[in-house]
Amino acid sequence: MPAYAVIGAQWGDEGKGKIIDVLAENAAIIARYSGGNNAGHTVMNDAGTFKLHLVPSGICWPHTMNVIGNGVVVDPDVLLNEIKENNLDPEHLAVSDRAHLIMPWHITLDRLEEERRGSTAIGTTGRGVGPAYVDKVSRQGLRVGELLDPEDLALRLPEIVNFKNEIITKVYRGNPIDIDTVFQK
Repeated sequence: MPAYAVIGAQWGDEGKGKIIDVLAENAAIIARYSGGNNAGHTVMNDAGTFKLHLVPSGICWPHTMNVIGNGVVVDPDVLLNEIKENNLDPEHLAVSDRAHLIMPWHITLDRLEEERRGSTAIGTTGRGVGPAYVDKVSRQGLRVGELLDPEDLALRLPEIVNFKNEIITKVYRGNPIDIDTVFQK
């Protein structure tokens, strides 16, 4: 079976999702290897119209396994909402346990940094993608697999949230993240 790679070279909006949808008709696996929910693609085919941000475009084909790889940063709320709103079959979706999570502090830090920059703001989507990659590179981020071990998560989460709250409150003078709310979610 042949393999194809669809790589954007124009900072988004090249129609990658539509191309992948066409190729997915004859594909066994569609894998997304990077990015987050800052981008979006609408797929229209015989099965309907699907508005996707995280899930690979091949999800529209019942014979295709779709993979969110470890290079993707995943906002769990966005992923679950996308599956529900598009009535997607999660049996055709696998998420790497090594994919990093976009957490509430990433979204807060994204917004606060844009506000700090003022007229020199870079125009992020404010969805926490950049700050999540910062944590990935600095080896501070949480990964999808850590959600599967609540006891370990309960030990690790306070350290991370306390550190991020130091930055949020002392550098940006923002409101701290509530750890209990994050853990319950």
